[in-house]
Amino acid sequence: MDEALNTSLWNYELGDGCPNLCGWGNNERQVYTKDNVALKDGNLIITATKDSTLYQSGRITTQNKFEFKYGEIEARAKLPKGAGLWPAIWMLGNDIKEIGWPACGEIDIMEYVGKNPHEIHTTLHTSDSFGKSINTKITTIETIEEGFHIYKAKWTENEIAFYIDDKEVYVFSPEVKNNKTWPFNKPFYLILNLAIGGDFGGPDVDDTIFPKEFILDYIKVTGY
Repeated sequence: MDEALNTSLWNYELGDGCPNLCGWGNNERQVYTKDNVALKDGNLIITATKDSTLYQSGRITTQNKFEFKYGEIEARAKLPKGAGLWPAIWMLGNDIKEIGWPACGEIDIMEYVGKNPHEIHTTLHTSDSFGKSINTKITTIETIEEGFHIYKAKWTENEIAFYIDDKEVYVFSPEVKNNKTWPFNKPFYLILNLAIGGDFGGPDVDDTIFPKEFILDYIKVTGY
């Protein structure tokens, strides 16, 4: 029997981001719907679809429901393949409405862009790196599209370390920590989504690939 998303922890983010953040700030093409998010056989499945005129997908967050400061975040996921797809596991500072992005900080635990197979991006966005992914690492794994893999971040007051299948791939720990370089000393919330196209995932989208599924076995936070 299919399960329902636990809305005491998760929010659906819907639409195209307009009027405040059209294209979700990245010129993305999809409209987010509830119907493109499902729980089945113990997995969370975010499906990207396209009809004659419209791309649809799903995005959920824990904003205002589950926010935490420091801890270990781990997800086991299977990636969708295809040019134009952009699945992500990431986090934003809970004061984003007060101070905006990127001052709030962003922790990208896993980003994958289908136009560049086999590459996983782990990135930190701060005021110090506004508009540029200078605090980032691209890890190439030839088999990353095959089956499930584990993506993890260990976040402490001094550093954030990233892992793929328990192998450390990147550590972020600036020598000078202030509001511009280290906005990671406050609660953050989780975001899971599958974007289509956009500044990072696009611009070209292979319309022959749909539907495609971003499948998560679990996501858990410990030690917060």
